[in-house]
Amino acid sequence: MIEEKKKKARGFAGIVSKLVVPLNENEKFKEKFKDTEVKVLLNAKDGKYAALLIIDKGNIYVEGIKNKPKANLKKKVVGWDGLLQTKTSVFLEILEGDDISIGKVIWKILTFRIKIRGIKHIRVLLDLFNL
Repeated sequence: MIEEKKKKARGFAGIVSKLVVPLNENEKFKEKFKDTEVKVLLNAKDGKYAALLIIDKGNIYVEGIKNKPKANLKKKVVGWDGLLQTKTSVFLEILEGDDISIGKVIWKILTFRIKIRGIKHIRVLLDLFNL
């Protein structure tokens, strides 16, 4: 049998992968997400790749998807449950978490700097980054 080589996540997807894949070894993560199946697309508009975060019954994976053409990111093509789209600098601001508050995130949503679809599935990210 020939084993399939997994594609290495590139660009923005590689950054997200390095942040979340170590959670696969975290017992709190496995216990909290043991019944969860969700796909969240994180799209950095100014990058070449988007990150598809897949949580599947206590395991987390990240796939890189090319941003161009836009049809690559459609819900029917990728099958995402939630979408979070903004510029890379705003993503990094959110991931650092030191200086950003819920009020600032809401302001960025209202001023169209952040685009969210499927907000109940995006809430999973809050639980992820609180671990």
